[in-house]
Amino acid sequence: MKKYIQTLSVALLALGGVACSTSKEQVASQEELSQYVEPRIGTAHCRWFHFAPGAMPFGMAKPGPSTNGSLGNASGWEATGYDYRDTSIEGFPCLHEFQVGGIVLMPTQGELKTIPGLPTDSVKKGYRSAFDRNTEVVQPGYYSVLLKDYQIKAEVTATPRVAFQRFSFSKGGENHILFDIGNRQGESGAAVDASVVYTEDGRIEGWVITEPEYVKKYQPGAQVPLYFSAVVDKQPDGFGVFNGDNVKQGVRETKGVGAGVYLTYQVKDSVQVTAKVGLSYTSVENARINLQKEAENLSFDEVKEQSHQTWENYLGRVRVETADKNNKIKFYTGLYHALLGRGLVNDVNGAYPHHNGSIGQLPMEGDKPVHNVYNTDAIWGGQWNLAQIWALAYPEYLSDYISSHLQAYKDAGWLADGLANNRYVSGVGTNLLSTVISGAYQCGIRDFDTKLAYEACLKNELDGKNRPLGAGKVDTEMFVKYGYVPHLDEGNGPDEAFMFSASHTLEYSYSAWAVAQWAKENGDEKNYNELMRLSKGWERLYDASTNFIRPKKADGQFIEPFDPMQVWRGFQEGNAWQYTFYVPHDTKSLVEKVGADVFTARLDSIFTQSQKKIFSGGTEVGAFAGLQTLYNQGNQPCLHISWLFNEAGRPSLTQKWVRAILNEFYGTEGIHGYGYGQDEDQGQLGAWYVISSMGLFDVKGLTDSEPSVGLGAPLFDKITIQLNNQYYKGKEFVIEVKNNTAENPYVQQYTLNGEALHETRIPFSALTEGGYLQIEMGSQPKDQY
Repeated sequence: MKKYIQTLSVALLALGGVACSTSKEQVASQEELSQYVEPRIGTAHCRWFHFAPGAMPFGMAKPGPSTNGSLGNASGWEATGYDYRDTSIEGFPCLHEFQVGGIVLMPTQGELKTIPGLPTDSVKKGYRSAFDRNTEVVQPGYYSVLLKDYQIKAEVTATPRVAFQRFSFSKGGENHILFDIGNRQGESGAAVDASVVYTEDGRIEGWVITEPEYVKKYQPGAQVPLYFSAVVDKQPDGFGVFNGDNVKQGVRETKGVGAGVYLTYQVKDSVQVTAKVGLSYTSVENARINLQKEAENLSFDEVKEQSHQTWENYLGRVRVETADKNNKIKFYTGLYHALLGRGLVNDVNGAYPHHNGSIGQLPMEGDKPVHNVYNTDAIWGGQWNLAQIWALAYPEYLSDYISSHLQAYKDAGWLADGLANNRYVSGVGTNLLSTVISGAYQCGIRDFDTKLAYEACLKNELDGKNRPLGAGKVDTEMFVKYGYVPHLDEGNGPDEAFMFSASHTLEYSYSAWAVAQWAKENGDEKNYNELMRLSKGWERLYDASTNFIRPKKADGQFIEPFDPMQVWRGFQEGNAWQYTFYVPHDTKSLVEKVGADVFTARLDSIFTQSQKKIFSGGTEVGAFAGLQTLYNQGNQPCLHISWLFNEAGRPSLTQKWVRAILNEFYGTEGIHGYGYGQDEDQGQLGAWYVISSMGLFDVKGLTDSEPSVGLGAPLFDKITIQLNNQYYKGKEFVIEVKNNTAENPYVQQYTLNGEALHETRIPFSALTEGGYLQIEMGSQPKDQY
């Protein structure tokens, strides 16, 4: 037990996490929450990093099965890796991250095959194997499956930087373990070069250099190398190398695209082999060090238990109580995804990949880095989901995440919304990182370099000179000059450099306002005034004749013709119907312009119509299925809109429509999970479910000088949020809901710490100081409290 407690402690510290104060007795007496996590939800059309069940929270090592990862993708983001509709597995990659993937192991039996084959092959050509989902065990931190073609049980788990893969061979004869290294995996892009060696002392080590599509676009010439050092616990009877289907028996080393090593075991009855795969983004040597420091003396089962307890700790920060098991599954699966993506980049010794391709070194405090570095998809829209749940329940990670971005700022000179091994991978061509950093600061999370952060955020909002495409917001200079982004139908560079004028104006107006609140607190009057001027950019595009935000040219004329349902012309991944409501920092002014009655009626009718399409693209499987609709829950630009009724004085409609979205858009199946194959973006849709189902949401993304949270109608009878005492005063915040049934969807009264509330909003500090919110539900809508 002592050894287990020590290893769990090491794992938590390695992740940059600080466990909240929970006694061993409490943990033992509480319900295990991992049972409600179903990682296969929404995997019919997900993203490469969505399904990595072997991973720890925010870990580097993310092992899991792949059904189609070797196929890659055309645009850089479409790869799913694991598609719920597929029926065969082609291997178990150790890395599943935004634009990063690879280091694949695969056990086989019989004739040696060294290419995976295609999932559509009618006749088996490669080493992939059929499987049945009823043989899968899928839990946070652990996955197992029976590979039918070989009768091999495959299992994966991990420490933060070490993937464990265990294979149980049950058929006699030749069995193999393939280390397929030099090939494309998921979003990683084409392999440029690779090297693999089976050393004399029994290590399998090597590297692969990849060119992800987004790196090629946003930082041309840059590459992403992946390194590994692995050991197996049983010496093989034979070995060899391969490049594609070119096999060399008895050879220890090979280089080039398609490079791999195979180990052969002559099995009589059965044998079990465990591979420990140390991973690194800096060097083989550091992969070896990561393996030694984290896992050298640990068994597969010890690591599996360690990971399980770590997940229980993280999931247990928020405990919900309800008789509806499906809602619990949706909640904890959403929370799981909010904690899965955006994983570690640096090694245990603080080495990390620098923006320029060299190896950087983080400052150390004792034997660990002062902060970590993380891979990350763009945080576009994250202010309405991930940032809020992180700020409330995982402030230590939010702080670490910001420090990671500040390291990139120091290295590259600009904030970078998306990063793959510190290479630019903007993805959306904009940059809302300022809102997340500002929100954390306003929430009292200030143990990052706040002076540097303020400097970085000001530059992000105001500086357009020599701005690289990878930093996003390449039209900042035009926004500052005109007070809005002038529209062009044709221009230089990718579409985000000129085409998304209106949506960029709305985003930049909001982020300017967020940083302005920080400037005011700092007494920076000059920048405060300029940022507040820019925060009114949305007004310059408001067309009173149509009551829509409408793209405008540099000469001040609105574009013609104008179709508010048109996608991509002026609006990124959306249209004017959806984006007109993108004024989160000044909703009351928007309501006044439109007129309160018209605003509410239009919004209500939008949801009435959108409900027929399940609030997105109906049952069409595809990330962009809901773009040309009135409302699209499946993508970021709309995620605050159902909460705007609160701002317009009609909270009962927020309660009605948020509940409808939670109940209908979200499912518990492989195909109907986040809509039907919508874009989960490293936990954003799952985190929205978490925060909204608790009845807490801030349309401003907690960026106000005194942040507050809007109140809704929680799905659960009781919610207990455990608070991190290193950041907040309180021990826990409890929400209890009375008369909470489907027949009683409307809030009748809010009572905070025994006092009746008359508004549907409470200070964020009221949550973090700890307390008790009682909510009484009823069958009739009520808008005045």
